[in-house]
Amino acid sequence: MRVLVVNPNTSVGVTRRIDLAARAAALPGDVVRTVPAAFGPDLIVTPADSAHAMQGVLAAVDKYQDGMDGIVLASFGDTGLDQVRVRTGKPVVGIAHSALMQALAHGPRFSIVSFSPSVQASLRAIVAHYGLLDHLADVTVLEHSVWSDPGHIHHELAQPLLELCQHRAKAGGIDSIVLGGGPLAGLAQDFAPHVDLPVVDGTTAALDILRRKLADWGKKTPVHRG
Repeated sequence: MRVLVVNPNTSVGVTRRIDLAARAAALPGDVVRTVPAAFGPDLIVTPADSAHAMQGVLAAVDKYQDGMDGIVLASFGDTGLDQVRVRTGKPVVGIAHSALMQALAHGPRFSIVSFSPSVQASLRAIVAHYGLLDHLADVTVLEHSVWSDPGHIHHELAQPLLELCQHRAKAGGIDSIVLGGGPLAGLAQDFAPHVDLPVVDGTTAALDILRRKLADWGKKTPVHRG
């Protein structure tokens, strides 16, 4: 599988975290290329950020899609998903929808844990977009969190995020926890041994779902014989 992973924001550090998570989820023989949006915000928070980022995503896809079997969009807004599908005609998955689908495989109720109140509304909005609000118990975020750079959120907030996941798991009423946001890529694997519920990583889930989509895609593609 040759997969293009596009980080819809422009942070070099976040792109690096996403790339590490994608490579960790890859199988032997897979080729993973991870790139940031060609231009746009370094962190997507508002609808205006998302609209700006979408154009940068399309530009990155135009530049790097050749030779790729499928595409992963690695922001929790699945930024530009429909547009990239139309533009490329290739299988395209987003980390938000992938994470939500994986969460539901563990049971009907999930919580989203993330790093800041600034992203709380957008996380709830993407769940609503996919018609899954009945399955969302809550969006739990770190209050008053600060970071030096979006690419540093992964390690600067790792300990309080782990404690938040542990607290939410103990509170009950859910079957899994989804880590919401591209900057948290890869943390689920670190947290899993220390949290009493499944912790879902969107990048890992997206590669798994893309792999299945490509298998189905191959079955549907007619074989032309000479």
